[in-house]
Amino acid sequence: MKKEIAHSWFKAFNEHNLENLLALYDDNAKHYSPKLKLKYPETKGLIIGKQNLSNWWAESFKNIPSLQYVPNFILEDDGKIFMEYLRKAEQQDDIVVGELLCIENNLIIESKVYHS
Repeated sequence: MKKEIAHSWFKAFNEHNLENLLALYDDNAKHYSPKLKLKYPETKGLIIGKQNLSNWWAESFKNIPSLQYVPNFILEDDGKIFMEYLRKAEQQDDIVVGELLCIENNLIIESKVYHS
């Protein structure tokens, strides 16, 4: 069941456990985020590969140690998972986030983040 990947993803993210989070991804996974686009315009919001994912999340965990995601719902359909969650961090407004995960061979090959 693909939803287990989502549950593992939330657990690893909220523990800021980079090793477990990256283990859910294909080596050449693609990740798009509006926050990437704002912070690093040259990426146009897209990074590719585990090393880039590791760098991005390690920076986020370091700069926002209180960062947590609270899941609202998880939908699964035909190799895709859509998650809606609340992004919470001290001294920042909560943000409703949607994220689409594309799964192949039980690994995330692509993710795309949507902010409200």
